Amino acid sequence: MDPVRTPFSLLADRWQPSAAMVRRAAFAALVMSVVIVVTGGAVRLTASGLGCTTWPRCTGDSLTPTPEMGFHGIVEFTNRMLTYVLSAAVGWAILAARCHRPWRRGLTRLGWAQFWLVMSNAVLGGITVLTGLNPYTVALHMIAAMALVWVALLMWERSKEGDGPAKPSVARPIHQLSYVLVLVVGLLVAAGTLVTGAGHHPGTPQDNKIVPRIPIDYDRLAQFHADFAFVSVGLTIAMIFVFAAIKAPQAAKARTKELLAVLLLQGVLGFVQYFTDAPELMVGLHMLGASLTWIAALRIPLALRVREAEETGTPAPRTPEPATV
Repeated sequence: MDPVRTPFSLLADRWQPSAAMVRRAAFAALVMSVVIVVTGGAVRLTASGLGCTTWPRCTGDSLTPTPEMGFHGIVEFTNRMLTYVLSAAVGWAILAARCHRPWRRGLTRLGWAQFWLVMSNAVLGGITVLTGLNPYTVALHMIAAMALVWVALLMWERSKEGDGPAKPSVARPIHQLSYVLVLVVGLLVAAGTLVTGAGHHPGTPQDNKIVPRIPIDYDRLAQFHADFAFVSVGLTIAMIFVFAAIKAPQAAKARTKELLAVLLLQGVLGFVQYFTDAPELMVGLHMLGASLTWIAALRIPLALRVREAEETGTPAPRTPEPATV
């Protein structure tokens, strides 16, 4: 019995992208997942969170912003339109993984996971608008965006590997320690969303008193966030010494040092913005840094395993260094 033909399989018969193209497509999706975090932050920092008064339309009668809505309507609507650019990047990654020969089924599933995360986060963004920028939905919106970054990064890293089973290149306790580090950095990012919910930029003009805020003292939340930063830095330094002692893969050592550098830079940005009443530019840079910190942490466990080609004699798409597989 012939297998069922689908539009994807028909396209795969006519177009077989190279492994390099699959990697580029996965990287494009990762870049756009970071861009959407930064532009989402720009919406809040320019007080344009309610630039479009409803969702999925911009107003009750118009899909696009009206001239009366001015700058804030343009900013909010532009961020919504960038979701389509993100979707296109994810779609390219899905098609490239599906049409590559041999078919990268694992990569294709990661691509579809990104698609559904984009769709669910778009709905969550709509709920955020409909609830008048409730700080808890704003925080969930940010966390969902970071989940998208996670899956996009995983797809990009996997595009440089084979499809065989993952084999740890260090002892199990060391590998588990790297996951603890990822967890702590994840909590650091989550704590930052709470600081945002109680902080200086509710997403609307300052004279708008309707937008609710998290009813916890801002200084206490900022200290809570800083505590996770100190723990993250301490764990990262500990990982550097551990990797040196056990002669871990070179890429793992390099990625841990990169994480430390990003954490220290984030710490400087965080302290400066706290003592300068959180100027918009500093907060925007801090949000970009949060995405890069999350990426840097996630890449460390991926450098502590080896994933060969699935079948003997089938070369992996790329094996430049043992630590990145």
